[in-house]
This record gives sequence, structure tokens and C-alpha cells, in this order.
Amino acid sequence: MSTATALSHGDDKPVEDLVLEIGRKAREAAASLALAGSESKKIALKAAAATIRSQMDALLAANAKDVAYGESKQLSAAMIDRLALTPDRIEAMAAGLETVADLSDPVGAVMAEWEQPNGLKFQRVRVPLGVVGVIYESRPNVTADAGGLCVAAGNAVILRGGSESLHSSGLIVDCLRAGLKAAGLNEDAVQMIPTRSRDAVGALLRMAEYVDVIVPRGGRGLIERVMTDAAMPVFAHLDGLCHVYVDRAADPEKARAIVVNAKMRRTGVCGAAETLLVDAEAPGGLLPALIDDLIEAGCAVCGDAIAQATDSRVTPADEADWTTEYLAPVISLRVVDGLEAAIAHINTNGSHHTDSIVTEDEQAAERFLTEVDSAICLHNASTQFADGGEFGMGAEIGISTGRMHARGPVGVEQLTSFKYKVRGTGQIRP
Repeated sequence: MSTATALSHGDDKPVEDLVLEIGRKAREAAASLALAGSESKKIALKAAAATIRSQMDALLAANAKDVAYGESKQLSAAMIDRLALTPDRIEAMAAGLETVADLSDPVGAVMAEWEQPNGLKFQRVRVPLGVVGVIYESRPNVTADAGGLCVAAGNAVILRGGSESLHSSGLIVDCLRAGLKAAGLNEDAVQMIPTRSRDAVGALLRMAEYVDVIVPRGGRGLIERVMTDAAMPVFAHLDGLCHVYVDRAADPEKARAIVVNAKMRRTGVCGAAETLLVDAEAPGGLLPALIDDLIEAGCAVCGDAIAQATDSRVTPADEADWTTEYLAPVISLRVVDGLEAAIAHINTNGSHHTDSIVTEDEQAAERFLTEVDSAICLHNASTQFADGGEFGMGAEIGISTGRMHARGPVGVEQLTSFKYKVRGTGQIRP
């Protein structure tokens, strides 16, 4: 299989015309996919997973081109890590599609039903959103996740990935389209904008006639541009400025394991912890142990005066560090005066993404879970669980930090809206 389907569009075609043509095809495909049965969508996703596995070597070769291109552009180590595919990551993409295929189909599900005294019977029923536009940085796995989730929810999707992932994403789109074809569904339900031109983003954001919602995934600059320029609703996904708060009632062994995992498992993902808060009355010896664990794991620590006095290897933190998403092996550390101060710090400086408390005090944990204003709040668990797959959703299209429609991992169910079905027996309104 080649990437010809995804990447060939005619060099003489203006970007605006190219995107409009994709939009028209997506709208047509969305109308038919919305009526597709659960079994057809399941067949499509499982066939796509099988095709991804069969294209392992081709995907690795395509990705090698993308990584070389990214390195030539001097992408950061975190961005190269996000861009790179391995056999395990490709298998995870395929397995994720299979998991999504096996989820309950939300389309047509009755959310609520009731009857009025006049005999009218009401149902609130889930329906697809329509056409979803996804704009994201160079993460090939997002291509598979977003494409699979949108198909499962009965939506057409237009994908605009980062320019560095063009070859990898193009081949993944080919695999998804092959799955749709195998199920007898319209292949244009999954399309990629096959150009590195930045004009394509603006064209997509203006295309309200054909796109119902935009999902941006990337840095603050991308998110802010999308939220400013989009002519359609946006599922906001701001920085992953995640915190771990180690409470005075923390179990030291749990705290040490959770902190290192939250920061160092994968430093380039949005669920990586960027700030560590430690209660001033935490168990004796825990603060120096946490600092030592992080440094031994290869993480640079910048901190407040107390942290610096605890370990000479801690460098000074300035105000910018409390609002920085490093996406690298760097963490800021502040010693706080109890739970209330920790909550205040998170709500003031965080991005409302994912935050965790480590404590054996159930009352403190419940207060943290209730009062921290973030999409995901955890107790005694790593922030790296901020992932739709870990939530049992199979995959996610992003972590929404907004408050409208969807918040937290955006999975199949969150990619639906609803309509009302009202059944009468001849009623007229007096």
C-alpha cells in the first residue's frame, strides 16, 4: 500500500479549493455514515487495525522519513519522541482501534425518555456530531485515534496533522480508508489534508458550512489560533500543566513511585507532571528523597527557597516556572503550607487538565477532588493516566479542558450530540 490516496491532490490546485473539496466529500460521507449500523462500523475498524498491522514495515519506513524531516527542522527531543513510531506503538494503534470497535455504539442510545400529561412521548437520543476537523501536531497515533473514534461515533473526520508527520499519517489514513471500503462504507468519512501548507489550517477553520466542530491538539499557540479564528465550535485542549501534590498524610513509598512515574514515564505527553507540590509537614525525609529520586531518574529540578536549601542540585525557580509546560525532563518544585495552599496554587497556575493528590487522608483527598478545577483529578495515582485508553475508552481524540459539551478525555460518546424524538397521537397545542 502506498500513500498515494492520501497525498496526491494536484500541485496546481489552490489550497482553498483543495480543502473545500475535502469538506464537500466529508459532508456527503457523514450523512451516510450516520445511518451505518454498529456492525458495519465494527467491521471497518477491525479491518483498519488488521491493515495497520500488515503495513508495519511500510509504516516504519514512512515514519523514518518523517523523523529525518523533523530532525532537519531541529524539533525538540520531546517532539521527536511524539513523532516517532516503533513496532510497539504501531501495535498499540491497531489494538486501540479494535478496542474502540468493541465499545458500545452510542449512536441511537436513548439518554432519557418521558411522557407528558397530554400523551406526547419524548426521547432524547444520541446522534453523531457530523463532520469533525482535527488539527494536531506531529503525532501519528492521533491520526489513528481520531479517525477510529470519529468513525465509531458515526462522524466523518478531516485530519490536519503536523507537517513532519505527513508520510506516517498519510499511510495510516490509507489503512483507515481501506477498513471503510472493506465494510462497504464511504471512504471519504476519513480524509487528510495532504499538504504542508499552513494556509490549509486557515481554510479549514473558515469552513463552517462543512465542518461542525474543530478539535485542536498541540501547543498553546495552535490552540489560541484555533479558538480565535474558528468559525465553528471548538473542543479546547490547552496545555497539560499537570501537578502532583504530596500531602502531609502521604504514604512515602506511594509518593516516591507516583512522582517519578508522573514526571518521567513519558515527559512529552500532556499528562506528564510539570509541577510538584509538597506539604511543608510531609513525613520527614520525604522531600529530599523525592528530589533525589527525580534527579537520579534524569530530571532537572528547579524549586523555591526551601527546595534549594534541601538539595544543592535544585536550581532557583522563577514565576514563569509555575506556568510552564516543559514537555521535557524538568520539573518545578514548591513547598506549600497545606492542602488549601496546594489547591490555590493549582487553580491559579494550572491549565485545568490533570492534577493528583497523594495522601492517606480520605477527607483531604475528597476535598482535593472536589475543589481542584481540572478536567481530571486523581487520588493516589499518576497523572500519566490522563489517557482515554486508560479510562476504558479505547482511545481519545484529545483531553478537553473546556467546560462546554465535553471535558476530559474525548472518546466515542463525547463525539455525539443528541436530538429529541417526540411521538404523538394527533395532539395539537391549545
